[in-house]
Amino acid sequence: MSKRNKKAKNHRKNEITKGIFTVLEKEPNKSFNYKQIAAKINITDAQDRNTLIKRLTQLKEKKRIQEVDRGQFKVLENTKTYYEGTVDLTGKGHAYIVVDGIDDDVFIPSNKLNKAFHKDKVEVFIYPRKKSKKLEGEVVRVLERYKTTFVGIVDMQKTFAFVRPTDFRMYTDIFVSKDKLANAKDGEKVLVEITDWPDDVDSPFGRISQVLGIPGEHDTEIHSILAEYGLPYSFPEDVQKFADGLDTSIKEEEIRKRKDLRNVLTFTIDPKDAKDFDDALSFQKLENGNYEIGIHIADVSHYLQKDTILDDEAYERATSVYLVDRVVPMLPEVLSNNACSLRPNEEKYTFSAIFELDENATIRNQWFGRTVIDSNERFAYEEAQHIIETGSGEIPEEISIRETAYKVSDEVVDATLKMDELAKIMRDKRMDQGALSFDKVEVRFNLDENNEPVGVYFKESKDANKLIEEFMLLANRKVAEFIGKQKPKKTFVYRIHDDPDPDKLMALNGIVSRFGHKLDFKDKKTISSSLNKLLEDVKGKREQNMVDTLTIRSMSKAIYTIDNIGHYGLAFDYYTHFTSPIRRYPDVMVHRLLQHYLDGGKSANAEEFEKKCKHSSDMEYLASSAERDSIKYMQIKFMQDHKDEEFRGVISGVTEWGIYVEIISNKCEGMIRIRDIKGDYFIFDEREYAIIGERTKKKYTLGDEVTVMVKNTDLIKRHLDFALIPEDTK
Repeated sequence: MSKRNKKAKNHRKNEITKGIFTVLEKEPNKSFNYKQIAAKINITDAQDRNTLIKRLTQLKEKKRIQEVDRGQFKVLENTKTYYEGTVDLTGKGHAYIVVDGIDDDVFIPSNKLNKAFHKDKVEVFIYPRKKSKKLEGEVVRVLERYKTTFVGIVDMQKTFAFVRPTDFRMYTDIFVSKDKLANAKDGEKVLVEITDWPDDVDSPFGRISQVLGIPGEHDTEIHSILAEYGLPYSFPEDVQKFADGLDTSIKEEEIRKRKDLRNVLTFTIDPKDAKDFDDALSFQKLENGNYEIGIHIADVSHYLQKDTILDDEAYERATSVYLVDRVVPMLPEVLSNNACSLRPNEEKYTFSAIFELDENATIRNQWFGRTVIDSNERFAYEEAQHIIETGSGEIPEEISIRETAYKVSDEVVDATLKMDELAKIMRDKRMDQGALSFDKVEVRFNLDENNEPVGVYFKESKDANKLIEEFMLLANRKVAEFIGKQKPKKTFVYRIHDDPDPDKLMALNGIVSRFGHKLDFKDKKTISSSLNKLLEDVKGKREQNMVDTLTIRSMSKAIYTIDNIGHYGLAFDYYTHFTSPIRRYPDVMVHRLLQHYLDGGKSANAEEFEKKCKHSSDMEYLASSAERDSIKYMQIKFMQDHKDEEFRGVISGVTEWGIYVEIISNKCEGMIRIRDIKGDYFIFDEREYAIIGERTKKKYTLGDEVTVMVKNTDLIKRHLDFALIPEDTK
């Protein structure tokens, strides 16, 4: 028998097997003979009928089905061959289906996808497992599309066009008829929506919903990143009009309902280029020697009223998106940069958490509620850092946001130094309780007036940043604790972080042990302390960014939920997000719930808030993905102008198709394809995290330093390819 005939015969056998289970599982309480099954799956010829009878006998012998009476077959109890799962599509066209309750992912070859795309929810048929082989199956039907709109490039024909999606996992182009082109031109980048996919055609039908522009142009690519994740870059006209019509004036009758803190020393500390200031700190020394420190947060919920189109829009967005060259805000500018921005010398409505702390940063009293403030000063982190480092209020011109040297009052200097002291005590306590200390290097770009990258710098977290962080953490933790400990239990929005996956930690240990580091798995606290030791030990070393990244990947994702399990990374039993309602919708929900409970309200609807939490977590993931893509895009743009230079880099990833290298000087990451490495044939060794030369045994492994040059930059696909410079040529 020829290979082709054998393959066709096996395919038909699989089809019949699938048909048997379809019939038996659809009516699990009934039994069927072979004639009834044949009729239900349209078997009419003798050869298929014989295969059906044979398969029924084989499946009975393998105890996959049961014969309840002579020739009468029924599905076994507690057996199942059809499952629901999520598609994880690879760049090679095949897929794995992630199914709850099954440890192994189900492999789906490209010809068995049945029109499923990446992240679609599908019904999958799993073939009987063969000895020592991976689970394999085929998609029966798509239950729910993850998305139906794609970014692509127009390939114009005479009377129609194809749109070629730029997502490497999208394996088909999309047919667009002439009347659905939306005036798009050949070669333009567009957003296309799939409208139909008839059974008898190769490509789905679609319509162009938006023309994004010329591929490679800056705005086109940034808008493409947002479009890929379904994120907006402007507000609908009716939403903008509603926001512009809000009364944002400060009223005496509203002030009377609030705690008046306008005469208390208050200031903000933010990045020097910040436009919205959603948190401020106040400080005063009490007669008993303790300190009253207020964390004042913009009272967004005062303006953002429920059941308005503005609130609906904010909920849908759920978060601001911070791309490399712009912010796509959750709220229109009239709120984010004006009414809710705690600018100096302007009266503002705030929601506050106020704490009385002693010299040991122990909380003696706390208060939560609505307030009104009038911030005295606005500082950049660099200015506050200068005060902390020097103890002086003389701000030099080179770091001044006023573009001239100036002097800060002694009162503000004393407040800053005392709060820094208290913040350090609180941080030490957190670390002692098992909190993790992530100080991963963040890449930032210096952009010219045309948004071209002219330089790279790294964002560092110094004492001034950590001062703000500690007091924000304090407010978030204590608000969550205040509601979380109430009896009877009340519905609330928590920010939770589950314990890390033990298998991922073991894998991390295997990698870092190659650099002389070791994790201690004795108990939860030793794991945390050894992770902190690892993160501290790699600081300043070539493997730092790689180890930081791998450690973060070994962690669970933090999410929003009403079911509190604590926050592993921060070592808090209760935690929420209260401090950034301008840019995060969960904080708005927290403000509303907190006020509702302060007013004596009953527990809110749990199902409603869990749904909102899930949506917020999903949107946060999309926003962070878009942010990463925008950084990758800018890195490629930056490297375009450095094609003739050699760079030292660290191998940050190893795969069967190549090695990833991160340049030490600018953190740009690109790939060296195995086929491009000269001098030998290299094979991927998964256990060694390496590729090894078949003849020379030359090894390139995770963490090795290498020299590279830029080989190819592709802004449209966001690919950066390096060429390896052999060490013996240097």
